[in-house]
Amino acid sequence: MVKQKTIQNEISLTGVGLHTGAEVTMTFKPAPVNNGFTFVRVDLEGSPVIEADANYVVNTQRGTNLEKLGVKIQTSEHVLAAFVGCDVDNVIIELNASEPPIMDGSSKFFVEAIEKAGIVEQDAERNYYVVKEVISFTDETTGSEIILMPADDYQVTTMVDFGTKVLGTQNATMKNIGEFKTEIADCRTFSFLHELETLLDNGLIKGGDLNNAIVYVDKEISPKTMENLKVAFGKDNISVKPNGILDNLTLHYPNEAARHKLLDVVGDLALVGTKIKGKVIANKPGHFVNTQFAKKLSKIIKIEQRNQIPVYDLHKEPLMDVNKIMAMLPHRPPFLLVDKILEMSDSHVVGLKNVTMNEDFFVGHFPGAPVMPGVLIVEAMAQTGGILILSSVPDPENYLTYFMKIDNVKFKHKVLPGDTLVFKCDLISPIRRGICHMQANAYANGKLVAEAELMAQIAKKQ
Repeated sequence: MVKQKTIQNEISLTGVGLHTGAEVTMTFKPAPVNNGFTFVRVDLEGSPVIEADANYVVNTQRGTNLEKLGVKIQTSEHVLAAFVGCDVDNVIIELNASEPPIMDGSSKFFVEAIEKAGIVEQDAERNYYVVKEVISFTDETTGSEIILMPADDYQVTTMVDFGTKVLGTQNATMKNIGEFKTEIADCRTFSFLHELETLLDNGLIKGGDLNNAIVYVDKEISPKTMENLKVAFGKDNISVKPNGILDNLTLHYPNEAARHKLLDVVGDLALVGTKIKGKVIANKPGHFVNTQFAKKLSKIIKIEQRNQIPVYDLHKEPLMDVNKIMAMLPHRPPFLLVDKILEMSDSHVVGLKNVTMNEDFFVGHFPGAPVMPGVLIVEAMAQTGGILILSSVPDPENYLTYFMKIDNVKFKHKVLPGDTLVFKCDLISPIRRGICHMQANAYANGKLVAEAELMAQIAKKQ
């Protein structure tokens, strides 16, 4: 079992935002299990939270920009890539502005901060999305395409073609996430001269300088443009190197542009919210196609998780048979609705009921077309959960379990005579003061037939 991870200590970085030019302080803080990556705007009233979620992407011009209830986070991808690359699951990212500091245009300084803060395991299992079949998305306008296929590790390959002499076709590959820190993290963002001119004219890169962006010169620099660049970058002299980039920067790798595109893919796909076991092949990736694919994959994962049917050996000797269940629960036939307990831990329990034509409720409930009443499915799930909560006390026979609340109940399929019902109850929060809050699901015939959030409390018999 792979455990979730967070950082051990909080740590802050200060720099300028690429687009705003304003000084920004960003603080990484440890986060609880299942938190994921969350941005907090501490400069705004109430310190609103924006989760790193693909569904909050509103704009992909010059970066991946998120917005929730009017609160924005700009250029999130380099920070998120660093956390994925350091194999971290849960972090709170506090910002006193709308965008993280650009630093040198890569993830290098964020990775260094994460390692300095330290990484610790947490007491919860990490969830992976294991890719079982090919998933793809194509942007018909640009021809950009992302394909995700089965693999044992998280792998990414980017293939880019910029259609210019100065920067033609390049490829980059990350065979496993362990290569991110050494092969990808220090690869800086880049721009072409013709793009730079437009951005400068529109005041969109106030924080840009020659230390946080590689500029590829894909056209002749006019005297006017040269003067504008000197002013924008605060330099007395600017020249073009033989390899076609502006001076003051030396490429870390010949294919640094393709590696940075790979960095962007890792950061953008962090918005899926689940670690991936699969191989990503991105042809001409960009923030738009990356985030559209992230939205598609996120939706697929949620549907699969909702419909995921756990598999149990129903013929294996149960953890508790009906006699042991009756020794713990006060219910008796015909109102005892659990036949076996198959599994149990501190945080979950799995029970089973064989539905037969001899059930008392079928006599009066649709006798001509017998269907198990939905309320009794909920009661059966509650009885299964009752085993879990009663197991938390040394003398369960002296306690009774009472409902406190039932929420989000959904019935999806009929349960008929001959069906085998399997109930799985997972704690949503730890049991405290005899109160149990759990997510309960009921399965039959390879389908989710009912689900509900249940809250119950045990009390001593009077």
